[in-house]
Amino acid sequence: MADFGGAELETFRSEVRDWLAANYPPELKSAEAKTDPEAVWGGRAFEGSSDPQIVWMARMAQKGWTAPTWPKEVGGGGLAPQQARVLDQELAAGRYRPALLSFGLWMLGPVLLEYANEAQKAEHLPKIVHGKIRWCQGYSEPGAGSDLASLQTRCEDKGDHWLINGSKVWTSYADRADWCFCLVRTDASKKHEGISFVLIDMATPGVETRPIQLISGESPFCETFFTDVKIPKGNLVGRMNGGWEIAKRLLQYERQNISAGFGEGGGVGGGSAADLAQLAKRYLGEEAGVLAERDLRRRITENKMNFQALRQTIGRSAAESRAGNGPSATTSIIKYAAAEFAKERAELMVEALGAQALGWEGEGYSPTEIAAVRGWLRTKANSIEGGTSEINLNVVAKRVLGLPDPK
Repeated sequence: MADFGGAELETFRSEVRDWLAANYPPELKSAEAKTDPEAVWGGRAFEGSSDPQIVWMARMAQKGWTAPTWPKEVGGGGLAPQQARVLDQELAAGRYRPALLSFGLWMLGPVLLEYANEAQKAEHLPKIVHGKIRWCQGYSEPGAGSDLASLQTRCEDKGDHWLINGSKVWTSYADRADWCFCLVRTDASKKHEGISFVLIDMATPGVETRPIQLISGESPFCETFFTDVKIPKGNLVGRMNGGWEIAKRLLQYERQNISAGFGEGGGVGGGSAADLAQLAKRYLGEEAGVLAERDLRRRITENKMNFQALRQTIGRSAAESRAGNGPSATTSIIKYAAAEFAKERAELMVEALGAQALGWEGEGYSPTEIAAVRGWLRTKANSIEGGTSEINLNVVAKRVLGLPDPK
């Protein structure tokens, strides 16, 4: 891949800045823009939609900039890592909305590039880039969470098709997804070596989803049931019984993506660390321009410093990944730290709000106060999704520190 010097990058930056300004739908420039909040996820439900978000997605996808470093032959932008970084910087500087949020972009696509055959790449990757299909992840089961390799969803070879029976749980947005990338058992005599990685159209007869309501009041997770579900033989990715290798690789991409969201310091628990300091001053008072409560001020500052350190670490890890090495076991370090710092920040916000953090709904509480308590509850899942904190610490111990298994 070409190496770009400073002058070339600055020319590219100018081109990117001009293109973004010319192609960003004016309807999205207002914070109150009328757009379906689900549109950013794309999928079959928005086929032919004129929603401004879908227009923005289509324009970015046409450039390949929803997947800027993917090869052009599969619909990506074919950008060098330095160019992709410039694009990210200009999107952030202009406060442009994300063109596409997608499990296909973050998790499935990268492993398809590594493990899929050419027909599978040609079929699925361009649709991911253009947001045509919304994907969900079929990993965890009622009896196989942290010990994922104990999964029991069966996939039988029926000659001209696969037959799938079983269930998954905590399947994020399964009720809104078009397809599912799924781990299934193709050999009951082996544990890790008896797992395969398949792709399932959620419109296939026998697929059923049931949303699970969380303590935050939301229902992003689902139970997913497969009853005599038939899928084509071509929906097996990689070799039969070779799914565990793909599963581990995909989890590295998932942890990298989850951590990257935390590292930007926005949104988790209701706002960034900088927002938290201002919020605390408003609710608890200030002295000489700083938060009056010294202990809370110290803890907010420490959390902010930790997040800044985390962002630098994430940046280095992302640079290594973009250089062609892919994500490594360091994603487990980052994911664990990000989850802990996010939970801590949410707890600090609730503490800063005092009695106003007791609000769930009603005129007595502002949207910020309600979002804070619901966000605090949501952060409890940060230490579970993408591999529990305990599992990630085990990965760090074995793969990073090289510690032996306990006897």
